[in-house]
Amino acid sequence: MRTAAVTAALSALLLAACASVPAAPEDPTLALQNPEVTRTVAENGDVIEEYRVNGRLQVVKVTPGRGPVYYLMDSDRDGNPDENVPAVYWKLFEWN
Repeated sequence: MRTAAVTAALSALLLAACASVPAAPEDPTLALQNPEVTRTVAENGDVIEEYRVNGRLQVVKVTPGRGPVYYLMDSDRDGNPDENVPAVYWKLFEWN
């Protein structure tokens, strides 16, 4: 009976934690108009895609060999990804 109570409490905590995690950001590359994409594969298996519009870097999409995709943006349009990278959230569970 203790095992069932512990399992129920753990499940409730996991569900509460999942509900409080913000949704992953939308793919910022979808809003770009006719981007030029340069794709590179690193030695560790990471795939790095640079999205440029009119020769200017807009978004860097990183697809790690292990882990979720993340994006580096150029919000100030200086041609370099922003140094202040926002907090990264990973989706652990998802129910439909």
